[in-house]
Amino acid sequence: MDDAATRRALLKAGLAAGLLGLAGRTRAGAWLDQGFDNGWRELAPYPQKMPLLRITARPVHLETPFSQFDHSLITPNEAVFVRYHLAGHPLDIDPAAHTLTIDGKVKRPLTLTLADLQKRFETVRQTVVMQCAGNGRGLSQPRVQGAQLGNGSMACVEMAGARLSDVLAAAGVMDGARQIACRGTDQPALEQTPPFIRSLDLADALRPEPMIAWEMNGRPLPVLNGYPIRLVIPGFYAAYWIKHLSHIEVLDHVFDGWFASQAYTVPDTPDNGVPPGTKPDKTTRLTRMKVRSFITNLARGDAVPDGRLALRGIAFDGGSGIRRVDVSADGGVSWRQAELGPDAGRFAFRPWTLALDGVKPGPLTLMARAAANDGQVQPLAQPWNPGGYARNVVERLEIMVAEAKR
Repeated sequence: MDDAATRRALLKAGLAAGLLGLAGRTRAGAWLDQGFDNGWRELAPYPQKMPLLRITARPVHLETPFSQFDHSLITPNEAVFVRYHLAGHPLDIDPAAHTLTIDGKVKRPLTLTLADLQKRFETVRQTVVMQCAGNGRGLSQPRVQGAQLGNGSMACVEMAGARLSDVLAAAGVMDGARQIACRGTDQPALEQTPPFIRSLDLADALRPEPMIAWEMNGRPLPVLNGYPIRLVIPGFYAAYWIKHLSHIEVLDHVFDGWFASQAYTVPDTPDNGVPPGTKPDKTTRLTRMKVRSFITNLARGDAVPDGRLALRGIAFDGGSGIRRVDVSADGGVSWRQAELGPDAGRFAFRPWTLALDGVKPGPLTLMARAAANDGQVQPLAQPWNPGGYARNVVERLEIMVAEAKR
């Protein structure tokens, strides 16, 4: 079976398992603990979504219950998190009337409908991790401002659409172009709020991976995930993945909008951290995701029987692929290598498993640490930054082992 066929098989199997796993586990009105002080969030119903953890109602910000990630490699559309920056997001969208304009430093300005994109350009498919840059922010110590998130603002999905590079080629990018500035149809509620415009270096935009996507997991994009088209930048944090994409301007200079130059920045230090409570002297834009891993089949405070303990989890990075995952059951003193599961592509979740024998009664601290092919290894301590961005520390999972009845 070739790589594409393998990915399709994983998608079909994962969606089936994921939807079955959803049944009976979440219901609107219930509350779940995100794992930090004041971390209880209500499960709320929204169109085309299972009940998700409501972080804010306006703009809509919904997080996936973490248990979902143990039920399927692919996150079902109904379970994919939602993150808006502006309160005025579109509710009534006519896909035939929606257009994407490409202008600026181009030879042939374009205005394209969804039908134009589907007809004029080759359709490509990629399995990718979509992750909010603030995923896990609520776990920052000391705490920081911003949406207090657990680790559910991520998803692994199969996207289908046109290559961004093909669309830009059709417009004819002029010599001297440096960046593209992208925006969607969502609008601020107040005039003084800046529009949500994100910029991307042209060299990154012209790579083969970025897409203008209209399909997620074999179906049209959900409205709250960007219908009818959204930008997809595999390996980059989802702040670049503009929803309801309507305008791409090619620029011969570096864009200086607020959401491009001030938001989503981290300290320009080797580990993107500064001493807690301080401000960096210099910042840099946050782009590519850092390597992460999680144990998915257990939750904080779970009780398990002694003896053999089977562990499952996921790992991912910004696109180099996962080289290995190691697990510690003694607070990081010693580590055992886990077995990596099927590879759905270098931008996707990589599942892993490990069985621990001889687990004795008492408290147990589990840790999973991933290493990527580009040399990244998860740190044991999280560098602090004022925005709580790019968390990728080795997470500590504390459970209780009880003596089994024999």
